[in-house]
Amino acid sequence: MAEETKPRAKKEKPPAIEDKPFTEFMEQHFTPTLKESLTKQGLSDIELSFTQAPVSIPGAMSEDACWQVIGTWNQGQRQFKLYFPEESIKGQKAFSYAVNGKPPSTIESFMIDERKITLDLMILYTLQRLNGQKWLTRN
Repeated sequence: MAEETKPRAKKEKPPAIEDKPFTEFMEQHFTPTLKESLTKQGLSDIELSFTQAPVSIPGAMSEDACWQVIGTWNQGQRQFKLYFPEESIKGQKAFSYAVNGKPPSTIESFMIDERKITLDLMILYTLQRLNGQKWLTRN
């Protein structure tokens, strides 16, 4: 007699880390992973912070604070900022950079064409953007 086959219960996938609340995702996943990736690229004195602050770029200055990931290294001589004005990884994002302790002079859109935002893509785009400045590797 053939054994009856019972339908197997589908295992529910745990929610994606990108679905976590914004600040939890940024503090527990994005910032530590980005720091680890930058250290692997050879930046030994990288400092990253995740904070709410006004955008401090001439022409874009606002009293309204937005979430930012701020990275500095080379004894503060190099700095970048990722801006999250909508408090969401799926919302608008922007990027700026500065050298020699000066404030950034421009703000650029960041990851505007991506439909699905993942931790890996955010790290990849950040590294690509910094490499575009020749800050990580020389061409």
